[in-house]
Amino acid sequence: MKMAMETRILVIPFPIQGHLNPMLQLSKRLVSKGLKVTLVSTNSSLKPNNIISSIDFEFINDGFDAELNPETFDEYIKCFKVVFPQNLAKFMESRKSLGFPFKFVVYDSGMPWMLDVARDLGMDGAPFFTQSCAVNAVYYHLDQGTLKVPSEGCSVALPSMPLLGSDDLPTLVYETDSRQSLRELIVNQMLNIHEPNWILCNTFDKLEEEVVNWMKIQCQIKAVGPTVPSKYMDKRLENDNDYGLSLFKPYSETCKTWLDSKAINSVVYVSFGSLAAVGEEQMEEIAWGLRRSNSFFLWVVRESESQKLPKNFSEETSDKGLVVSWSPQLEVLAHKSVGCFMTHCGWNSTLEALSLGVPMVAIPQWTDQTTNAKYVEDVWQIGVRVKVNEKGIVTREEIEVCIREVMEGGRSKDFRRNSEKWKELAKEAVDEGGSSDKNLEEFVAAIVST
Repeated sequence: MKMAMETRILVIPFPIQGHLNPMLQLSKRLVSKGLKVTLVSTNSSLKPNNIISSIDFEFINDGFDAELNPETFDEYIKCFKVVFPQNLAKFMESRKSLGFPFKFVVYDSGMPWMLDVARDLGMDGAPFFTQSCAVNAVYYHLDQGTLKVPSEGCSVALPSMPLLGSDDLPTLVYETDSRQSLRELIVNQMLNIHEPNWILCNTFDKLEEEVVNWMKIQCQIKAVGPTVPSKYMDKRLENDNDYGLSLFKPYSETCKTWLDSKAINSVVYVSFGSLAAVGEEQMEEIAWGLRRSNSFFLWVVRESESQKLPKNFSEETSDKGLVVSWSPQLEVLAHKSVGCFMTHCGWNSTLEALSLGVPMVAIPQWTDQTTNAKYVEDVWQIGVRVKVNEKGIVTREEIEVCIREVMEGGRSKDFRRNSEKWKELAKEAVDEGGSSDKNLEEFVAAIVST
């Protein structure tokens, strides 16, 4: 592996937590295979919580000085696409002049133009898709003009996938007028999909076998996930206990002490990620749905969302629940007292629950979450998806019913059994000789040999 140790590559995520975390984990795996990895992000993105000695970090000016949030996203994308490639090219040229050239670039799939940047500088590159292969396939059909978007209440049949209703498709497929820059960023992932010699995807073969095999026919895709810290998977990477990046400070000790006092499988863990904003009416319905379920609950409500909670809710439910502004999610999901995860079904959260064997109540909000929720309920059969009313609200009664169904209902044992099955298959994929491990070995060997 001496040659591999001399092979330097760049890893370039899109600078938001949901993309940084999986690409950082991928970087750790690539380092374990012998590559020298420099992870490049922007001056306005997250910095590591602690030193990750195996990876070099570089922060390049993206030309953006304001805080990145949904209101500034369009402005940010316009700035990012112009300034970042210019400054990145300068950085890469400077390293080359110092005698430390990079040989390859692994870039976020939201930056398809990065392949041209890399090749113009004499390197090759591979995109990394941080979403499911099923979602990749939907966007592929959209790009190829082979997806006829169904009208509301109707379904569409796509190769290798279950029948998808209009509410199972990624929301940006049919929401063509809103969040234009974000929609372009996501849909344009497929612009040059047939050009890369390698395409990496954060999934594993057995999880999405049919659609992975179908996508392999269309392009050079390889499943290399799940990108979950090694402590919770194969335990082959030393001191790999967490991602190493976080927007917020977790209440680790508070959560652990509280969970330790609860019986096995007795707690509903509730979190909607780092970005999703829940309306005030919906927040109230979730609150009282949790109360009505009579289960213990640990609920993550970010500080920016806390004013939407019903007045005195935390105090009035302290016998049953704990509300915190952030949690160490992997530690929580791995805790024996957690019996259910109520989630927005972001792909990272979905993969974490799958990898740790936790059944789910799916409350998808937007983008790929609706498709992930479809698979949670109908394909992997590890939970239920809530139904919304005519106002698009999930009622407290529906939340109560769904929690009870997963925690103690007639299918609860099936959900747990299926969750355990996927947990074992996820570990198998990343462990030595597993499908994802082999794919990474082949990828590294190809980079080193060229």
